[in-house]
Amino acid sequence: MVRPALEPPPRLPRGPHRLARHEVEQSQRARLLIAAAEAVAAKGYVATSVADILKGAGVSRTTFYQLFDDKLDCFLAAGRMASDVVAAVITDELARVVHDDLTPLEKLDHLLGAYLRTLAANPALARVFLVEVYAAGPEAIRQRRESLDRFVDLIAATHPDGSTLIGPEPEQRFAAEVLAGAVSSLVTTTVGAGDLDGIAALHEPLMKLAARLLAT
Repeated sequence: MVRPALEPPPRLPRGPHRLARHEVEQSQRARLLIAAAEAVAAKGYVATSVADILKGAGVSRTTFYQLFDDKLDCFLAAGRMASDVVAAVITDELARVVHDDLTPLEKLDHLLGAYLRTLAANPALARVFLVEVYAAGPEAIRQRRESLDRFVDLIAATHPDGSTLIGPEPEQRFAAEVLAGAVSSLVTTTVGAGDLDGIAALHEPLMKLAARLLAT
């Protein structure tokens, strides 16, 4: 499965409209999150200002502060959005292949491919999710750690039919953590260097690592 690049909703019409208040806020929030990701990806977290986010979103400063406490609050929300996109990709792909007649390694191959393609299709969110989080301080780093734990949980889980993707307990949790750490480190370095084409190139070496883990 490939998630298409995320795009903000169209700007709200000027003047009277029939949108409910929650629909207006939902649209404005989505625009701000995408704009925050794009601004931070382009300028870096430290150099990005609230004004940069407002310019990209086409939303007023008053509205921004109705929805977020400050730049960090908006950035953290953008990070959660990125994490949710990644988790949804993995969950959807897992549901698609978990009952197929595939080996654990083949199932992991599908998950990793979907994950890498999604990052390549969403470069701004990839940079927010993997790179700029470390410039935003302890709360953002903690949130990134929680996102990594979600990934480990998904690939280490035992499914209702008793199958697992990465070996028997108790080894499967540790193996999942090793694999997740390797994926995170290599992808973060590649995204940080701005090498979007290099993301796909990580697939083969990471699967070779997974094969060694599953062979132990």
